[in-house]
Amino acid sequence: MNQIFDFFLSAYQGRSWSLILLEATAFFFGIASVIYAKREDIMVYPTGLVATVITFYLFYVDRLFGDMMMNFYYSIMSIYGWWNWSRTKEKQQVVVISRTNTREKGIGFIFFLLTMFITYSVYQWFGKALEIPNYIDIITSGIFFTAMWYMATKKLENWTLWIVGDLITVPLYAYRGWGMFALQYFIFTLLAIQGYKQWKNSLNNSPATS
Repeated sequence: MNQIFDFFLSAYQGRSWSLILLEATAFFFGIASVIYAKREDIMVYPTGLVATVITFYLFYVDRLFGDMMMNFYYSIMSIYGWWNWSRTKEKQQVVVISRTNTREKGIGFIFFLLTMFITYSVYQWFGKALEIPNYIDIITSGIFFTAMWYMATKKLENWTLWIVGDLITVPLYAYRGWGMFALQYFIFTLLAIQGYKQWKNSLNNSPATS
């Protein structure tokens, strides 16, 4: 039991209380955001924006540039998603849950490659030596940015990408000693599985697919 507490607390020894409080705030709003996403509630975006802006700053302080860029992308895509989900026509939502078509799969793959390239370039710009965890950052950045775009356009496949990316991120953050973030992404994984099931049921029961 002591080892479990040491895992979650050791990384915060010597860390300022202001940064710990910011991380706890990001943790709370991050979980809230995924819960809202699962419910197809537009509050996913304001809550998510709070979490990503705070996390962007935390990763900047710790010079984790791949994770930093990932949260920068989150923030930009959250603004787009907020606008897109809020659009209505004749009091009906313009964007509804659907599956990706071939064109959207292609765009998603381009986003994946482009995001990895930009994240890699950021590491090079800051002159940081790349190790295996950094390359994992680069890959997950591509996965998560594509997932954000699919979520912004209410594509069912966003949840599949979240699940894959979260499963990669949990052990990565645990390895780095980021106990709170590792726990957060473990919870994200469980919520993403639930989100996939809930959105799939909604899609199957919608008039357009029934």
